[in-house]
Amino acid sequence: MRDAYHEELDSIGDGLVEMARLVGSAIGRATTAILDADLKLAESVIEADRKIDDLQHDLENRAITLLARQQPVATDLRIVVTSLRMSADLERSGDLAQHVAKLARLRFPERAVPHDLHATILEMGQLAQRLMAKAAEVLVTKDVDLALQLEQDDDEMDLLHRTLFTHLMDDRWKHGIETAVDVTLLGRYYERYADHAVSVAKRVVYLVTGEHADELQQDVQPVTGAESA
Repeated sequence: MRDAYHEELDSIGDGLVEMARLVGSAIGRATTAILDADLKLAESVIEADRKIDDLQHDLENRAITLLARQQPVATDLRIVVTSLRMSADLERSGDLAQHVAKLARLRFPERAVPHDLHATILEMGQLAQRLMAKAAEVLVTKDVDLALQLEQDDDEMDLLHRTLFTHLMDDRWKHGIETAVDVTLLGRYYERYADHAVSVAKRVVYLVTGEHADELQQDVQPVTGAESA
């Protein structure tokens, strides 16, 4: 019975990794769809979100069943509860990728992103995909140092997000209100997607250490030039 119980715990972890890989692929494909006005690709991202939702529901049901039947304590309880929260983060990430794809479909056959912002949105999409790939790796390896790096990586997304607003607020903006709204929404989707990837990594830190990532980072004091000399 205990072997079956731990196998079920492991399978929940495997399901989280699969979800992370699916939502990583989704944001990459959605980015291509929005930049290339690729309706077929956008539709495929929208349709594929059902699988992510189904996985999340399955993981949730299995975790709740474990809680009810096994009444786990200590580390095992932390695994189950944290897994529930991570599955919600990943499901929301899939929704955000779907939002990008739906915007591509809404504006088809036109492109939602003006040419002068193409590179910025492409970079945001690629960064979002890398962040989620790293979150998936953290789920597999339980590497706390790698998990803590994600928040630093997310600073790059915040910078790109601010770059979009610089363009939107520029007096030379010539693409109209509708496009400004589209770009504002896209920036928010990517920024929130990155936040969810970071959240998954932080939850792995808590899973492994029993401490919150923010508390661990506060304990690490930067080394000044005088101290290192």
